[in-house]
Amino acid sequence: MTSNQRQIEVSYDVSNEFFRLWLDENMHYTSASYLTGNETLEVAQLQKCKILYDYAEMNTDKTVLDIGCGWGANLQYLALDRGVKKADGITLSPAQAAEIERRKLPGVTAWVCDYKDFQPAQPYDALISIEMIDHLVSPAQAKDGQAVDIYRQYFSKVAQWVKPGACFGFQAILRNKVPRTKKDLLDLQFTADVIFPGGLNPRLEEMITAAHPAWEVLEVRTQRESYGKTTAEWYRRMQLHEKEIRAKWGDQVYDDYDRYLSTCVRAFDNHWSSDVQMKLRKV
Repeated sequence: MTSNQRQIEVSYDVSNEFFRLWLDENMHYTSASYLTGNETLEVAQLQKCKILYDYAEMNTDKTVLDIGCGWGANLQYLALDRGVKKADGITLSPAQAAEIERRKLPGVTAWVCDYKDFQPAQPYDALISIEMIDHLVSPAQAKDGQAVDIYRQYFSKVAQWVKPGACFGFQAILRNKVPRTKKDLLDLQFTADVIFPGGLNPRLEEMITAAHPAWEVLEVRTQRESYGKTTAEWYRRMQLHEKEIRAKWGDQVYDDYDRYLSTCVRAFDNHWSSDVQMKLRKV
């Protein structure tokens, strides 16, 4: 990954308890899927999992790998809500892997591992990945024209981990357009450099291009408004815990995440950013 383990720890290892304060009860740190707009965050997150479960053409007897599995929210959905017998995950965050171990999910195994170094013991029946690809390409690499090649290397590599005809439920944050004011540009740069160092959100056209020739793109669903609702709810919940966060983790952590989350809300509202869910099938 372009984002190395140290950078991933900056993004995700502040404290599991810190994130537990303002994420949903299962700690999804990716866009939920609001289908009516009136759901709770918890319901919308499960709807996200179901969409990707269906895109991966999963059932209880199929094996699946969650690439960039976070704290295990989607693995928990697979194991407990859907009864999948074997669901594996990889992450670069030791704190996230520790949380998955704490949950003791039946049939679930997670490793701290760079996807470039991962070698499955046997081919999987399906793949799921939720906003992990945003860590693959740095701003410098994108500026140098390397983005599509790096994304294509990723899609080609993970295709080697599955059986012929396997499906992939894939989700990514997208960058759509560049804001025009200096403050907005600085806030986006802060988010990239301080909260998520080493990564960059891809463009939709890059994902479509890079998926070939390893994967056929069967369905594409964008959900900009859903991510706007998701980040707005995270921000609301975090603000409710301001005193506790400042007391336990310090003013800098609170101020940084206040700036980051408020920037995210504006980004989705103003079409600077979006989110995509794709159904891919191995060629």
